[in-house]
Amino acid sequence: MDRVDPKVDEAIETLNMKDGPARRKLLKGAGLVSATAAASALLAACSSSSSPASAAAKDTAGNFPKTPAWQFWFVNHVTTNSFFTPTQYGFADAAAILDIPVPKWTGSTNSVASQMVAQINAAVSAKAAGIATTLINSSSFTTPVANAMSAGIPVLSYNADGVVSKTGVPDIGCNRLAYVGQALFTSGQQLGERIKSLVPTPGEIAIFIETPGTANIQPRFDGANSILSPLGYKVAEIATTTVPATILADEKAYLLAHKPKGAFAVDSTSTSFLAQALSETGMSDLPNGGFDTVPQTLTNISEGKTGFTIYQDPYLQGFLPTLYLYLYNISGGTLVPSDTDTGLSFITKSNLAEYNKASRYQGSTTAQKYLPRPSGAISNPIATTST
Repeated sequence: MDRVDPKVDEAIETLNMKDGPARRKLLKGAGLVSATAAASALLAACSSSSSPASAAAKDTAGNFPKTPAWQFWFVNHVTTNSFFTPTQYGFADAAAILDIPVPKWTGSTNSVASQMVAQINAAVSAKAAGIATTLINSSSFTTPVANAMSAGIPVLSYNADGVVSKTGVPDIGCNRLAYVGQALFTSGQQLGERIKSLVPTPGEIAIFIETPGTANIQPRFDGANSILSPLGYKVAEIATTTVPATILADEKAYLLAHKPKGAFAVDSTSTSFLAQALSETGMSDLPNGGFDTVPQTLTNISEGKTGFTIYQDPYLQGFLPTLYLYLYNISGGTLVPSDTDTGLSFITKSNLAEYNKASRYQGSTTAQKYLPRPSGAISNPIATTST
């Protein structure tokens, strides 16, 4: 009767040996002494070869050397806005992969530049390992960013990158290393093209905007206006403020007073309220759309109340700056981050399903889970005016 030595059993289990000549030989006990010796040698080899990796795994993440607990700071202009929920998940996930502390989240709740500057200065005083901030204008951040860079602290911008002129030419007001975010003027031009296709006869077009003049959303209006105004459209820029409680009232008041041929928005919050404003003013059939994937906007699209939204991937705006700051630090400043466009694609009812799944990537759940990608052909998600 074939005998199986305990060492052989252990080796087969430990090494998860699939069926093959070596496994069959060990199971049959062929040359029991030599088989046992071979099994013991295999176990010893497995243990010795895996122990350095096991030890490294305890001390590092992603096979990077053990680093100091680098503390990065994200200074934001609307810290409580739900648009940036995925951004916070993005930098938390990147920090977990890199085995560093979760970046600090601070700034202003309603786009007050002086409050943001105070937090950038606080990060410099705390000797932060890196700063990512939204440059909502060019004048306010020149000095604090210069002070941070002079102190040896790398600074990136995300979501907003200073002032963009009405011609789309960047006017960077400070010496940051790189920008991570959407090409904002271009996205506005794509909005204009979509409006033109939905409202082919020129007339009054309402475009709602939380904070006119700020560099994260003004370029979108300017881009849309650059397409529409030369064709004879009357494009109205309507401020809605950063206070959610007043946005709906502001939108309804304008719609009732002007009855435009189309209603659109260039920020996430104004977009999310637009369907309700149209419904409550009896204008639900008006062509409409806007920006970003906050849950209410996605719900409005699924119910046919909002025609489209333009996606810019807020998750990447948290994940990538964290990765870039880490690589800059670990490489001694030789891996300098590059400007990164986080995307420009239209979401409509036809392609909503892939964005409407509960996930950290859209900020609709805290759960960390794997989302299988759609099967079949992959289309390039660049901006398109097709439906």
